[in-house]
Formats: sequence, C-alpha cells, structure tokens
Amino acid sequence: MMRVGIIGLGLIGGSMAKAYKRDPHWEVYGANRSKSIVDFALIAQAIDGELTHEILPTLDLLFLASYPQGVIDQLRRVAPMLSKNCVVIDLSGIKQKVCEACFPIAAEYGFTFVGGHPMAGTHNSGFKYSRADMFDGAPMVLVPPVFDDIELFDRLRTLLLPARFGRISAITAEEHDRRIAFTSQMAHIVSNAFIKSPTARQHDGFSAGSYRDLTRVAWLNPDMWAELFLENREPLLFELDTLLASLQKYRDALQNNDFDGLRALLDEGRRIKEEVDGR
Repeated sequence: MMRVGIIGLGLIGGSMAKAYKRDPHWEVYGANRSKSIVDFALIAQAIDGELTHEILPTLDLLFLASYPQGVIDQLRRVAPMLSKNCVVIDLSGIKQKVCEACFPIAAEYGFTFVGGHPMAGTHNSGFKYSRADMFDGAPMVLVPPVFDDIELFDRLRTLLLPARFGRISAITAEEHDRRIAFTSQMAHIVSNAFIKSPTARQHDGFSAGSYRDLTRVAWLNPDMWAELFLENREPLLFELDTLLASLQKYRDALQNNDFDGLRALLDEGRRIKEEVDGR
C-alpha cells in the first residue's frame, strides 16, 4: 500500500485527494489550515485520515497545494519529518520562486522535490468544488531538479498514475513561468478588466457564448491571483505591453474609419489562431 499526503484541500488539493482515493493501492491523508475542511473531507470519504506528524515520515508522495509562499513555508516546516524516499510535488501556479526555494530544502534533507502544475481547474475555488476526475486527460507540467534522470521520470509517472493525466511533460521553471503568463495569467487579467465596462450591468439578454467564454475567469480568488501575478511580474508585463500595443492598432483603425486596416488586423488574428491550433 502506498501513502500520499496532501497539504491544502482546496479545489486542486481536494481534487487530487479524490483522484488518489479512487485507487485501492493508495492511502490518502490530508491537512488544511481550516480543520473543518479536513473533517468534511473525511465525511466525504475523500481522505483516509488527517495528515499528522506521525504520518508524514511514512509518505511515498506529498502534494503541496497552496499559494507559492505557502508551499515554501509548508516545505520548510515538514522537511525534517519526511523520509528520504518521499517525493514532494507542489501544485502552485508559478514555478521559479517555488523551485529556487524548495530544491535546496530537499537537497538538505535528502528527499526529492519536483515543481508541478496541473493544467486543469475551474473558476470556482474550495474543496466543495473539487472532483475526482478533475485531472483526467489533462496535461501535467513538471519542473524536476535535473533533466537527465530517467529513473526519476519513470518514478514520477508511476506516482502520478492515479491522477490519470493525459500528458506529463518537463520544462524549466523559467520557461514555465514565461508561458503561463500568456496562457493563464493574461486570460484572467483580460477577463477581469473586460467585465468592468459600465455596459456589463446592462447586457442582460444581449449575451451569448462569446461573452460567457471571455468573462468566465473574471470570477477569481483575488488573494491567490494577485500573488501569482506579482511573483511572475516581468513575463506578465511583457504580455500586457504586447496586448496594449495590439489593442492600440485596433483603436486607431476604428478612430480613422479604416476598413482595410481593421480587416487586415482581424485577418491576421484569425490566421495566427489557425496556425496555433494547427488547422
């Protein structure tokens, strides 16, 4: 029997607990800042027990499902209690700050730390929205301490089997944060800014799929996302500046009543979308 511990039973941590609870070869233990969430997870049979100091040394795998600084603080706290055979994977939204702090901690105590980011989730947060199938078929991005350890990659794939990821890939922390600034963080900023139009309160009956698609992630956790944005400030500023420059071109075309220029901008975006999607 294998043992997994999860610190942080929110949307992602709770979903990870439920995913591993599906597998009869794993025992699942959870901890959360709010003890009531642990009690609720026990009632919901999402975990087998509370993750205590007595359980920590027996773990094969530990997930840290918190904000970046929370991950670092949690690892510092539990590191002396972990077995050298334990693999620790964080599930936070940025990797450079987390990995720079956590790799040395793992090296000091002799266990393995790997940065992780499951490419799944919803705009809702909290354990009550967690699902056992949250990660089924989804990509999982890993930032390992080294990139030439085949045995480690094989071990990680085996340890992650209960989550049923569709694809597991490895990348550097710097490249992860650069890409995530575009694919995730910018989408949240644009959605959150877009909904601030005064027209938003008057749109009833005049919205369809495009409105829902664009505004879905405007409903977010402001504490978490503010931390993620600031910790990934430089890549995010690059994406914001790029978008603002592009929007100015659309505005200029509209201001100048420039049909040809506006059409060219729209066609350029359409063609890039086709190229990105591989159509």
